[in-house]
Amino acid sequence: MSGARAYLSGFGNDVATEAVKGALPEGQNSPQRAPLGLYAEQLSGTPFTAQRAENRRSWLYRIRPAAMHRPFKRIDDGLLRSAPFDEAEASPNRLRWNALPLPQEHKDFIDGLVTLCGNGDASLRSGLGIHHYLVTRSMEETRAFVDADGEMLFVPQQGALRLVTELGILEIAPGEIAIIPRGVKFRVELMEDSARGYLAENYGALLRLPELGPIGSNGLAHARDFQTPVAAFEEREGAVEVVQKFAGHLWATELDHSPFDVVAWHGNYAPCKYDLARFNTINTVSFDHIDPSIFTVLTSPSEFTGTANLDFVIFPPRWMVAEHSFRAPWFHRNVMNEYMGLITGAYDAKASGFEPGGGSLHNCMSAHGPDRASFDASSSAELKPVYWDLGLAFMFETRFVLHPTRFALETPALQTDYDSVWAGFEKNFGKKT
Repeated sequence: MSGARAYLSGFGNDVATEAVKGALPEGQNSPQRAPLGLYAEQLSGTPFTAQRAENRRSWLYRIRPAAMHRPFKRIDDGLLRSAPFDEAEASPNRLRWNALPLPQEHKDFIDGLVTLCGNGDASLRSGLGIHHYLVTRSMEETRAFVDADGEMLFVPQQGALRLVTELGILEIAPGEIAIIPRGVKFRVELMEDSARGYLAENYGALLRLPELGPIGSNGLAHARDFQTPVAAFEEREGAVEVVQKFAGHLWATELDHSPFDVVAWHGNYAPCKYDLARFNTINTVSFDHIDPSIFTVLTSPSEFTGTANLDFVIFPPRWMVAEHSFRAPWFHRNVMNEYMGLITGAYDAKASGFEPGGGSLHNCMSAHGPDRASFDASSSAELKPVYWDLGLAFMFETRFVLHPTRFALETPALQTDYDSVWAGFEKNFGKKT
């Protein structure tokens, strides 16, 4: 692929990049003839009349127009599912899964997608799908993927990936995340023997940095730490299958050339990556917990202020210094709906059973919190400053109830005894302490 493999800094910044000098026009987005015989194309991620601060679009200068393809035809969805999620009833039951095993056969990113749950309606631009990817081979140069239903948030858990996109190349590993915007074609290549991870497909408003409010101008994730790829392109002839997710299903068409032929682009609608170690954690320095919203990396707001279509929240290594306080997450019931995953190590509210690559689902008002062993440890721990370095966990939190798929309820990875982690809490009322 021609062009440097480097990054531009910033999240939502208006940037310009060219793999060949002179490929970008000067002073006009779509001149009568684009430079170097290229074709100008605008890629819009928001309505044209969105407010300036929220408007996202990029101008692409490519070797052939993206419109140059045959009709799409429906193909099998495999284990990929989409909204509306109606295969199984949602329930108030707490659910937890072991890590899904990697397939024995060779599967690329498209074939290795498995949906666990979701909500909303992709056609109405509301809600999300929560998937796992289980990959044992790279996508070939003759295959590409594009999602017209939503933007894709990659959370690697095992194995590094190279994401070849129309706008350049991203390389991500566990501890990093990447966003591929709606409508951007990409190819997933392995940088190790296999890869496993989590994927949130956001049907709603574009992910953005949360407002900081009383926190002020610093803290949490910083725009400057997000990295966008510089332009890189393939000038290759030959058949390429383009698989598109549209209105909840997979469709495919064939090109006679590589779709990754964007020689230059400028704008603010582009893929990006972020190192979660750069997150500036906010926490208490006196007593009690601050609400877990302080761990929000990205948010997709809904039409109701303060209520998210999707929040991406992490629980990273951090200092714990609160005095006279129970350190683990407290027992909790929440109006929001939570899917949790574990990237590395352990989670501070579960002594066992929640493993890297696994997940748990706690829907609206389903009571949850520390298991017995974690409760006992936090109730008797010496309260001194300690660096909490158990691992890296995350949460997809959403306003709508999450509906599990049939696969999620039937897979052997589902833990049928999850409720037992809260058994054995004896009555202490009236006892001397």
